[in-house]
Amino acid sequence: MTDALKRLSDEGVAIWLDDLSRKRITSGNLAELIDQSHVVGVTTNPSIFQKAISSGDGYEQQLADLAVRKVTVEEAIRMITTADVRDAADILRPVFEATDGQDGRVSIEVDPRLAHDTHATVAEAKQLAWLVDRPNTLIKIPATEAGLPAIAETIGRGISVNVTLIFSLERYRKVMDAYLTGLEKARTAGLDLSLIHSVASFFVSRVDSEIDKRLDALGTDEAKELRGKAALANARLAYQAYEEVFSSDRWAALEKAGANKQRPLWASTGVKDPAYKDTLYVDDLVAPNTVNTMPEATLEATADHGQITGDTVRGTYEQAKAELDAIAKLGISYDDVVQLLEDEGVDKFEQSWNDLLKSTEAELKRLAPEA
Repeated sequence: MTDALKRLSDEGVAIWLDDLSRKRITSGNLAELIDQSHVVGVTTNPSIFQKAISSGDGYEQQLADLAVRKVTVEEAIRMITTADVRDAADILRPVFEATDGQDGRVSIEVDPRLAHDTHATVAEAKQLAWLVDRPNTLIKIPATEAGLPAIAETIGRGISVNVTLIFSLERYRKVMDAYLTGLEKARTAGLDLSLIHSVASFFVSRVDSEIDKRLDALGTDEAKELRGKAALANARLAYQAYEEVFSSDRWAALEKAGANKQRPLWASTGVKDPAYKDTLYVDDLVAPNTVNTMPEATLEATADHGQITGDTVRGTYEQAKAELDAIAKLGISYDDVVQLLEDEGVDKFEQSWNDLLKSTEAELKRLAPEA
């Protein structure tokens, strides 16, 4: 067992766990990962909660109590998920305090069915922040077109945000712009900017999955050479964009007022193609002031055999651009790929949410007292 996770942390990469369940909380497993595996944050999404609650482990008593009270299924899900996030936030509170609020964070997502409704997203973000009632919460808002003004509005109200489902470089720049706009609103409102934090979740593995599929369909030697290159190139160019935006005059004025940088967060870092090393999206995306949120299998693989060799992002921008250009020259449309991935991402979370509604409703009916 190497201490690759410590080296990763030392390089300025915050290690967050991309998973949460009540069993993980009550068994002491989350506390153990914080203590022994350098985990300093947790992310959740509708798919994670659907898997956790459907397993039934640890939820029976709360579901029985909710059934007795005859709550709606939507209310039951929010009571259950916010309880888990609140408990995880309490476990992470010492990390939050030790890092001045940068880490020790737990993310919870707005209802994915609201992804294309700006006003409803803002209302849901306010409600979630109020329900969880912990300073170390991040409200997850998808980076859809409707999500962008919702991000600015939510940040402007002093609520910390994890922007999720970012696939394209153009959309990422709009996300950073929304964050700065939100900070400017907050400053005008007289809020303390130092208390507002944000991460921008840039999705990685799914880019390779989609582009590799299109390269395989072409089948040429040139196409084969480009397999497994797109996701890293895309993420590395995102970091270049981050460096540009957070060295601008606009940012400097906000930083002077106490604002925190919005860190890039590498999401979807579990490798989906067995042909690639299972730590690819960790080893090759090391850069200061970033977050890597990992499923447990990726966390364990990195701890076991991760190759952390220092910064693997800065200095790669020219090569990354050349790789994306080479893919475009083969007739694979970057814009088409990233739009498809965003649409699929929203649909997947909405489907998980609907599955969660159905399974929770069935449990509430099963546990309801007989009339």
